[in-house]
Amino acid sequence: MKEIKVAPIKNGTVIDHISCGMAFKVLKILGISDANVDSTVSVLMHVPSKKTEWKDIVKVEDKELEPIEVDKISLVAPDATINIIRNFEVVEKKTVELPDVAVGILKCGNPNCVTNSREPVRTEFVLKSRNPIQLSCSYCGRELENIVDHII
Repeated sequence: MKEIKVAPIKNGTVIDHISCGMAFKVLKILGISDANVDSTVSVLMHVPSKKTEWKDIVKVEDKELEPIEVDKISLVAPDATINIIRNFEVVEKKTVELPDVAVGILKCGNPNCVTNSREPVRTEFVLKSRNPIQLSCSYCGRELENIVDHII
């Protein structure tokens, strides 16, 4: 069997242990599309895993994640690990953590919520459950359904 290897990155970020099938959602969170890629991006999907049966992996050259991006990723891949690479070496490895309160990263699904009006109010969602992930709006109490579709 011929094996295809993915080249290591010199500097950047490897997001490992992404929930299977969520790699493209992670790319969307990072604002990476085919129209705006300036460096190497590797997407591995449905890769065998020792922790879970299957996983996705995203490798992005020349990018280190902002804390808000990590918070957003935690919503679609709560078991993900973030590896910071410098000069081909892992210099930092961390597991994402779901925030207890998600501020400014989700849009409320209630059209009548004050956060969807012209008022200068940042959205705020409280984590009600980690497994399954359940979030509710601090202003109107609406629980989010299909969280991925509400990420700003």
